[in-house]
Amino acid sequence: MSSDVPDPGPDEDVAARVERVRIEDEMEQSYIDYAMSVIAGRALPDVRDGLKPVHRRILYAMHEMGVSSGSSHRKSSSIVGETMGDYHPHGDSAIYDTLVGMAQEFSMRYPLVDGQGNFGSMDGDPAAAMRYTEARMSPIAEELLADIGKDTVDFSPNYDDRLTEPEVLPSSFPNLLVNGSTGIAVGMSTKIPPHNLQEVIDATVHLIDNPDAEVADLMEYIKGPDFPTGANVVGKDAIYSAYATGRGRLTVRAEFEVEERESGGDRIVVTELPYQENKARVVERIADDVNEGIIEGVADLRDESDRNGVRVVVECKRGANVEVVKNQLLEHHLESTFGMINLALVDGQPQVLTLKETLAEYIDHRKEVVRRRSEYDLAEAEDRAHILEGRLKALENAEDVVELIRDAEDRDGAKEALREAYGFSVDQADHIVRMQLGSLTSMEAAEIESEYESVQAEIERLETILDSESELLSVIKDELRDIAETYGDDRKTSILEDEGTVTREDLIPEEDVVVAMTADDYIKRMPAAQFDPQRRGGKGIIGGDPKDEDRITTVFRANTHDYLLCFTNRGQVYRLKTYEIPEMSRTARGKSAVNLLDLDDGEQLTAVVPTDDLDAEECITMVTRHGYVKRTCAAEFENILSTGIIAAKLEDNDELVDVEVTDGSMDLVVATEGGMTIRFDEDEVRQMGRSARGVRGIDLQDGDAVAGLVATSDDDERSLLTVTANGYGKRTPLSEYRRQSRYGKGLIDIKTDERNGPVRSVKAVSEDDHIVVMSDRGQIMRCPVADISTVGRNTKGVVIMTVEEGDSVASVDVLPSDSGTAD
Repeated sequence: MSSDVPDPGPDEDVAARVERVRIEDEMEQSYIDYAMSVIAGRALPDVRDGLKPVHRRILYAMHEMGVSSGSSHRKSSSIVGETMGDYHPHGDSAIYDTLVGMAQEFSMRYPLVDGQGNFGSMDGDPAAAMRYTEARMSPIAEELLADIGKDTVDFSPNYDDRLTEPEVLPSSFPNLLVNGSTGIAVGMSTKIPPHNLQEVIDATVHLIDNPDAEVADLMEYIKGPDFPTGANVVGKDAIYSAYATGRGRLTVRAEFEVEERESGGDRIVVTELPYQENKARVVERIADDVNEGIIEGVADLRDESDRNGVRVVVECKRGANVEVVKNQLLEHHLESTFGMINLALVDGQPQVLTLKETLAEYIDHRKEVVRRRSEYDLAEAEDRAHILEGRLKALENAEDVVELIRDAEDRDGAKEALREAYGFSVDQADHIVRMQLGSLTSMEAAEIESEYESVQAEIERLETILDSESELLSVIKDELRDIAETYGDDRKTSILEDEGTVTREDLIPEEDVVVAMTADDYIKRMPAAQFDPQRRGGKGIIGGDPKDEDRITTVFRANTHDYLLCFTNRGQVYRLKTYEIPEMSRTARGKSAVNLLDLDDGEQLTAVVPTDDLDAEECITMVTRHGYVKRTCAAEFENILSTGIIAAKLEDNDELVDVEVTDGSMDLVVATEGGMTIRFDEDEVRQMGRSARGVRGIDLQDGDAVAGLVATSDDDERSLLTVTANGYGKRTPLSEYRRQSRYGKGLIDIKTDERNGPVRSVKAVSEDDHIVVMSDRGQIMRCPVADISTVGRNTKGVVIMTVEEGDSVASVDVLPSDSGTAD
């Protein structure tokens, strides 16, 4: 028995020929080889035609079988068998599953296979067995194979070297973006959404004309993914990020509408589901959540879908808030995330591509295809012109040529005689010898001359294409436009703005609330409607239950959907959403704010500013207990860390007392605990950074301290409400406080004798407003401003809230007349 291995001699050590390698290195290299085999040979699409090997082989097998869009359907088992036997030596189930996917209108934006029979459904129903279904190529699939016989792409041997198969298809349109792709390889995956054909082609043409175009320019044409199931993509910024980086998370939302029932109540009708969602499973999950009480307000659930489309009906109970039901459905079932990863093979290597890079790679591919096709067509045209030239010369000497052929002993002799007599080439002489006498008629001669002119024109056109880059690109653009005109359709998926995204906020009813906080950082919110207005002088009702040695420090009104800037006495500012504050009963102590605000020991909230209507060009104006005033542009408070940021730099023992929003044209009224006020133009306080201390706003008397700040203007018809620690207060028109220069001693506002106690709060109020007063021990009272008489400056005021012995007013806030809470 012979062997290729030489027989070692007696002195040759076989072990010396064994190569020693580290097992880690061998395993690493073997794994890399395996991974690349899976990546290139199975899991990832090629950027040029957007197909994985199995898709490409199925289409090429159908092409070779003649199963085109114009032929009759063939059994799927026949197509699978041909594909498996000639090109794809893997399991038939994998091939058939791929074939089914290419035929499903809900899976592929532009199906590449025209199926006949049961090819599955959106409910997850499987396709019938391959022996029952039939298939053929769809018309658009033939555009992927167009000109494949003209040496436009490279071929390689199939798995057993019997045949050859294309390494890539010519692809007359950017199929990778048009139909998308999904695949999981070793250590990487791809998930490319489908797009609208017309939009992709328009963007491709634009990039050909403008090679320096950026992703934003291309998005003028490609608005976003276009799923075969329609629905909506939420957020243009997310789409741009995904296109600009090749990776992104897109929120896909179902399409639905709210209808009124004739019998009363509403129904939510879902007509489009997110891409790749199992409809039956979605309906089942909704039913489970309704039964478990997760979704409330649903009376009935039906799937009325048919061949015409999706229709899932959610009947709401009478009196149910349809907006809340809708948002609950969105949060749990009608929205999904599409994790886009634009990963494809570029020159056989996996690469994450931006939108521009994807289209640029396709354009390079088409340039190569059109160039090779033109070279092939040119060679064919030149061969034909050469033959026609011979025929025309033969026609000019028809009688002599016929005589020469007739006198020859055989065909070979005739060919040789023609070549010697007229200089014909071998091909020309062979063609002339085989010509029929009928072709020598004058009509035939005219047709030959006409054909020759046409061939010459074609040769000239092809040479121009090959010699000019612009002409080649013009051909590509024209062919793309033809594809768009033939197969283009309207977009199915809508693009919604970012504000359409459902968040936890959408599940929270919008209402005005009162927020209370204690010195020990316990916080809660209570609906403002719980507090009925009382006549001034009342004791109020329990609004909190602070424990021993704790006390209420802050009370303020807010809307549950407000974003709040929360300023503390230490000069820090935090950002907080009102609905994040736990809602509790009036008598509850509250919950620790440690998870909401990162406050230090002794740090307390002193002012709250809603940011929803805050203009970035406005100013945050602050005042400290020692009388310092500063203005900082609101734009500097846009990015606030969870641990807060510095709002003002404070001196030792100084504290931030109050905050107002100003626009540069207002006056500032600073009030002190001792009953003094000063009004001056805010322009006297220049804008400064967050870390600045500010300038002096009022010259405080010994032992006095600032109690609050109000912003006003010349045409402000409101009054200045002053409330003291012992529950007394008064209203005085703001017009009675004349403007002075900054850093004066000010004017007397209210007497702060033993009866009144020091000033605790000053607010600008209108006649129709209500105020909310809260004491250290948690008593709270809501009082109409109209009940508080208007008096002049330098008066004692009237009792607003009866405060028990040992208790005092902690905080005051205003319920504006336009808040919907005032009676």
